[in-house]
Amino acid sequence: MGAMEPNTMLEALIDEAGVSRAGLAAHVNQAGRARGLCLRYEHTAVARWLKGQRPRGQVPDLICEVLGNRLRRALSLDDIGMTALGGHPAVRSSSLTGFVERATALWRSDEQQRPHVVAAPAVTGTTAVMPVWEWENPPEDTDVSRTGPQRVGPADIATLRAARAHYELMYRRAGGIATRSRIVGFLNAETAPLLRGGYSDAMGRQLHRATGGLVAVAGICAYDSDAHGLAQRYFHQALRLAKASGDRGLGGYVIALLVNQSLFLADFRQSVAFAEAALRAAGRDITPALAADLHAMQAKAYAHLGDGPSALRCIRRAECEADRIRPGQEPDETGYVQPGLVNVQVAEALLRLGDLPAAREHAAAAVRTPAHDRGRVHRLAMLTTIELRQGEADRAAVTAAEMAECARGMESQRLRDRLRTVRERLVASGSAEAARAADLVDGALRVPL
Repeated sequence: MGAMEPNTMLEALIDEAGVSRAGLAAHVNQAGRARGLCLRYEHTAVARWLKGQRPRGQVPDLICEVLGNRLRRALSLDDIGMTALGGHPAVRSSSLTGFVERATALWRSDEQQRPHVVAAPAVTGTTAVMPVWEWENPPEDTDVSRTGPQRVGPADIATLRAARAHYELMYRRAGGIATRSRIVGFLNAETAPLLRGGYSDAMGRQLHRATGGLVAVAGICAYDSDAHGLAQRYFHQALRLAKASGDRGLGGYVIALLVNQSLFLADFRQSVAFAEAALRAAGRDITPALAADLHAMQAKAYAHLGDGPSALRCIRRAECEADRIRPGQEPDETGYVQPGLVNVQVAEALLRLGDLPAAREHAAAAVRTPAHDRGRVHRLAMLTTIELRQGEADRAAVTAAEMAECARGMESQRLRDRLRTVRERLVASGSAEAARAADLVDGALRVPL
């Protein structure tokens, strides 16, 4: 771990073990004496370790021993964030045990609002691509069973699935900012002990599947709060959990979330590449809803890259897959691909390509189709934008007024950005009706997040 990078793994373990910094230093000195070492560490040394400094000699092993004894589980150097010398963080143990320690350390840091975790920027290049490549390629996890203090059973899996559905619904109604602290609290209090519990290979796969779905929603909430580095880390965790579960479809869904984030961050080539990876690697496990969304997002990426023929080809594929969606035959996660979602994605791509009449047709169809509150705001925003582009400011004002009403009570950075953009366009149109609609949007934006 680099000297400038805080050691969140060690911090989480100290916190979990319920030991003070001075207490840890004293225990390490005592453990050293048992090995014939004369150590005189104080709390200031522990503070330096937490800032990323790696103590010399046998001390990292002593830290593992002290914290491991208190937590009643074996800890490696990897687990305490002090990778063995010569070990590069990118090639850290990909063992499931090491992953669980890193994942739960992140959840704890998020719950405690540690700035270096919450405000971290999204990674790019190889670091962004590697988790997708590792999901797609061998080796697979041959056995995910674990011995632990708490036996995990079917009731625990049912609780995790119910929690995923609960927080997803809360996100759709109230937004990611309001939901995030709740779901992260649940991950720390309820999910972390289960991952560290005891389970067979079959039960472990169900556990990792259910946790992956939950962690993905935590990532969505972080993305919706503008915490992009954190969102990306949650998505990467969900991908590793999907791999451990053996569910290729779940992995494809998580990659769709990464595609969506890449679109937002304007990395359009990565969006195309990730969508292709999901479609290729999930294979027959991919459902029509997920395939439709991936093709529609690819169409948006190609439109931004100015590649009209590829965008239109992806639009046709998305529409073809959307026609094959059968309610009741999709996993819970792809429930977001509701009727009309592909229309609004396609409208966005066509708008980018400059085909306003076709974009209008798709946006109007999306608005006519029932949707949850959040989806409805996005659909109305898209239709307002197209109506303004077509010079129909008075009509756009009516659509925008409904959008502002739907957005009330939601705490979402993404919806805020969307509302502000629409408001600016309403004002710029010069229409009195549009100006009144802009005032309604102001009302929806008035309460600070």
